[in-house]
Amino acid sequence: MAKIVALTAYFYQAAVAFGLLIAVAHLLSPSDYAGYSLFISISQFAAIFCFEWIRFACSRFYPGQREGSEASERKALTVEFSACAVLCILAGVASIFFGVPPEVALLGGLVAVLQGASDLHLTMLRFRQQFRAFSRLQGSRATILAAGTLAGAAISPTFTFTVAGLLAGYVGYSLLAFLLTRGVLQESAPFDRTLVRKHFVYGSVAAGASVVGILAPLGLKSILTASLGAEGAAGALLALDLLQRPFILIVSALQAIQYPDVVAHYDRDGETPALRHRLGEYYSLLTGFTLMTAAGIFALLQPVGYFVVSAGLRDGFLAAAPFVTGLAVFRAITLNMLPTPAHLRHRLLSIFLLSVADCLLLNGGTLAAGHLISASSGALMAGGMVGAFIAMLIGIRVLLSLPFDFIWQPVVLSAAGLAVPVLATAGFDYSLWISVGAGIVGGAVFCLLGLHSYFTRMFRLQAAS
Repeated sequence: MAKIVALTAYFYQAAVAFGLLIAVAHLLSPSDYAGYSLFISISQFAAIFCFEWIRFACSRFYPGQREGSEASERKALTVEFSACAVLCILAGVASIFFGVPPEVALLGGLVAVLQGASDLHLTMLRFRQQFRAFSRLQGSRATILAAGTLAGAAISPTFTFTVAGLLAGYVGYSLLAFLLTRGVLQESAPFDRTLVRKHFVYGSVAAGASVVGILAPLGLKSILTASLGAEGAAGALLALDLLQRPFILIVSALQAIQYPDVVAHYDRDGETPALRHRLGEYYSLLTGFTLMTAAGIFALLQPVGYFVVSAGLRDGFLAAAPFVTGLAVFRAITLNMLPTPAHLRHRLLSIFLLSVADCLLLNGGTLAAGHLISASSGALMAGGMVGAFIAMLIGIRVLLSLPFDFIWQPVVLSAAGLAVPVLATAGFDYSLWISVGAGIVGGAVFCLLGLHSYFTRMFRLQAAS
């Protein structure tokens, strides 16, 4: 039950994030929204660059395998984070001397630090099996950050006030997290330097792949802005911000619930037939739910574009959105599912090289489309989607390095659930509501059949055992 509540918190976060982006896009001018979108990507990149290695170390070593190790691990993680937070702020101040506006540098550094702190704190709660506190704070963070951002934009619909509202939300959430969990993590321990070395060796290599992974959409946004201008790129940037987020959150939720069992199975029993079955279930869930997410997005794409997205962003959004959805599907599989054997076997070079291939092919495909086809949002995103697809084909070789028994039926049904709204979109010019209705009904039928197949083939058996 606790895991189901945690999964629900992820879906709530996705819904809040979706609504927030729509609201901010309505409140800000296209140029201010383009600046806000780039700021969010840059601050996320800074948080990952500075703190992701600590979070990876936490997910691998915390709370520890022996009695009394939790306090020592937490002390090391706290010292590591404090040192990196100082470096992050100093880097933000230094960026002022390279032409970055002071308010952007200061706000960006503070947002990156608070984001990194909240992510690490939630990771520690999850690996301590404190799912009730984790779920409550996960949902609270989404609500408070959305409220702060909207309050800033409502006071003054400008980039600076919107980001200042986001920062205020992080401060408010940090106070809430401290009050709710100050009695949970009480044990103290002396600082152990050897733990820092262990954390850094493992975490830095794994985090390098994440840094490259977030560089890919950041580079893509830069290409769009340079090719189309801030106002011309705003619709495509909204599509990137809006449509990639559900995939990220859903995959993260499934990994949070299922992946620890896969790791425990591998560490305990090695490469056994039971592991093949467990891997097959895990891969099937990731693939099927990714396809179902894409089906839901495609089914609602046209009405969202015409009735939710503001008129100034609508054309760019609708032109880019189908290709962004395909791109998000391929990248969700490439970055989260395909490197699983390399993670289990600690072949970190394979993980890093796959992220590099994804980044280069995604942005290379975008640039090639701009030169060979046209510098339009639809053409640029189509090129990026082709590049992401090629990267996925490369990553399949990594996936096949460890045998698994894939569960096909629910994935095939999910693929059919995606195909129906994609094909129905072709009839949009004839009738919006016939197209949307056919896509929603047909996609829902096949996706529900897929969910039923998962229930009968996986969840019911797991409950019985």
